[in-house]
Amino acid sequence: MVKSSVLGYPRIGADREWKKALEAFWAGKLEESEFEQQLQEIRLNHLRKQQEKGIDLIPVNDFSYYDHILDTAAMFGIIPKRFSWEGGAVPLSVYYGVARGTKDAAASEMTKWFNTNYHYIVPELNGASPVVTENKPLTAYREAKEKLGIEGKPVIVGPLTFLKLSKGYSASEFDAWLNKLLPLYVQVLKELAAEGVQWVQIDEPILVTKVSDADVARLQTIYGTFAKEVPGLHIVLQTYFEAVDRYADIVALPVKGIGLDFVHGLQGNLESLRTLGFPADKVLGAGVIDGRGIWKASLRVKLALLEELAVLVPAEQLIVQSSSSLLHVPVSTERETKLAPELKGALAYADEKLVELVLLAKAVSAGSAEIAAELEACDRVLQALQDSEARNRSDVQEKVAELRVQQPQRSRPFAERYAAQQAKYQLPLFPTTTIGSFPQSAEVRKARQLWRKGEWNNEQYEAFIREQIDLWILLQEEIGIDVLVHGEFERTDMVEFFGEKLAGFAFTQYGWVQSYGSRCVKPPVIYGDVAFIGDMTVEETKYAQSRTGRPVKGMLTGPITIMNWSFVRDDISREQIAYQLAYALRQEVEALEEAGIGMIQVDEPAVREGLPLKEEEQAGYLAWAVKAFRITTCTVQDTTQIHTHMCYCEFHDMIDSIEAMDADVISIETSRSHGELIHSFELNTYKLGIGLGVYDIHSPRVPGVEEMTAMIERALRVLDPKLFWINPDCGLKTRGHAETVASLRNMVEATKLARDKHAALI
Repeated sequence: MVKSSVLGYPRIGADREWKKALEAFWAGKLEESEFEQQLQEIRLNHLRKQQEKGIDLIPVNDFSYYDHILDTAAMFGIIPKRFSWEGGAVPLSVYYGVARGTKDAAASEMTKWFNTNYHYIVPELNGASPVVTENKPLTAYREAKEKLGIEGKPVIVGPLTFLKLSKGYSASEFDAWLNKLLPLYVQVLKELAAEGVQWVQIDEPILVTKVSDADVARLQTIYGTFAKEVPGLHIVLQTYFEAVDRYADIVALPVKGIGLDFVHGLQGNLESLRTLGFPADKVLGAGVIDGRGIWKASLRVKLALLEELAVLVPAEQLIVQSSSSLLHVPVSTERETKLAPELKGALAYADEKLVELVLLAKAVSAGSAEIAAELEACDRVLQALQDSEARNRSDVQEKVAELRVQQPQRSRPFAERYAAQQAKYQLPLFPTTTIGSFPQSAEVRKARQLWRKGEWNNEQYEAFIREQIDLWILLQEEIGIDVLVHGEFERTDMVEFFGEKLAGFAFTQYGWVQSYGSRCVKPPVIYGDVAFIGDMTVEETKYAQSRTGRPVKGMLTGPITIMNWSFVRDDISREQIAYQLAYALRQEVEALEEAGIGMIQVDEPAVREGLPLKEEEQAGYLAWAVKAFRITTCTVQDTTQIHTHMCYCEFHDMIDSIEAMDADVISIETSRSHGELIHSFELNTYKLGIGLGVYDIHSPRVPGVEEMTAMIERALRVLDPKLFWINPDCGLKTRGHAETVASLRNMVEATKLARDKHAALI
């Protein structure tokens, strides 16, 4: 009998009740006991739902109070010393301090989880003395069994992946750290086995990246140790997001099962199975249902794939499962009542994917006739979307075909543009600016809600937005910012805002997913051909510019970020989608320039997020990502200064591509990684304008002048002072008014000190 399973379930809840509980607790509105009770109710509801849908192997310990990597670090007592943890179970005050920072301690670094839009907290190993503080997988297993009678499958991040994603040690210390952690993993697994746990899922997604000979030896040590110390435990070594590297070595490891991604790693993993076979003594976790996309699977295509796998692997040793955790998709389409029927019919969120898994497991076990009606219904809804007018715009398709063979570029090189722009704007040394958004206060959110509900008319809402623009233009001038922004008060989200104004997009009511911590986003759905309809940002930007003599930046989200932060159609390539977006956004850039806006920022924080995990595919992706940016910006005048912004990621391996985008000024997150990006510029010369963020906007703490000055001074050791800008790490939408003003005042004061110090040297 073929079993069904998932690798993880969304934490946030259908109504984002998880997010609301966290934020109420942080705000002091919930006592810790009440908070714990609410999270338990959410957690049990998620387990109950999977149980009722008929999933055979239900994951436990996939739930988190913030982030699963932080959970693993806390379980092993890996807490930075600056948080004054004194041992024992890690209290929530310390746990959330590491994630969010405290008054006296900066938060740990946050970065992307592989090539997704989820962010994890980077463990800091330096100075840590690992110990098992609490067996969290055991606690989760007991809860599921006692409360719901579920024989759960504990989920644990594997030691190789955990160490590879950590920081605070040198390469030569890797094996020493592995030797410290391995006994702790053994302790956790022994306690699970003693409790009667049958299956444990150990996640090693790092195995889909490049795996060295040394890593293979480490894997053999890790899983050989587990097999020796806990011989009766059924361990599934789980991979996802791509095809595994070193397939033959990995399937030879002494584990009970291997989990492979047959969606995003379909070609590579299937070829490995066909060529090298699969061990007769192991279970294959076949990840055939997309854990990252929202589209209904073609049940007929997936069943054909599973039937091929069943020839290679006996049916009783096959588990039909999601390709990755369902963390990356919304919860349920059930209440999506406002979507076009042909679109809603083609969608599958987490709950619908549970149904798909159970159907496929049933069909493989008992034959396709058992789900004949479901197969036919699936065919109908998928074809209806494919035949829709939205997916068949010849004007867009013809233009993209032209763009694919062109090589877009600005009319003059950067050095000449820089001289023209300096002559026009007369900016001081180390110009200051912000990244775009200002605090979205309760008042701003309430006004938007009143307008969306129809309780305010357009004139009332526009007047309110102008009041906010006026307030923050005056504040920026008074603080001493050189290049201003209008504040983006009319925008809920930097992607959603543009999608609402472009053809080819749809918007869900309940399509929320977790981005980081309690931050949830509702990605737009790109389901058709993307096209420009009319001006999107001109009115507010033009108004803001009319209120000041200082330059105001027009603020757009770039094509790659819109694509990577949306749920995109899967019937055409991502490159084609990027060019459709780029052409639409180019028309908005031209409209801003026509309206007299001379600085235009096209944000691309998600470029690296889309970087393929396989090194051999990265150059191709970066080439068309850079091209899409240049399509967007290449038609402006020499005096129009193009800015871009990137955040959250390790950029050391793509600095050449960043420079190839040919933006006049780029701002990049620096402070949350404690300035580590600066090291990249110590090794690589950057010849365009650049601002390295001098303070972390993800934490409520107000950084001091001295702290920002230190960041500025380190950057100036490796960057051309004439081209250096000073700015926060990212937009300030999520911060409060008082902390934002205080932080910006300190930033400007640090800038003044830097100008005084360096002016005579230039």
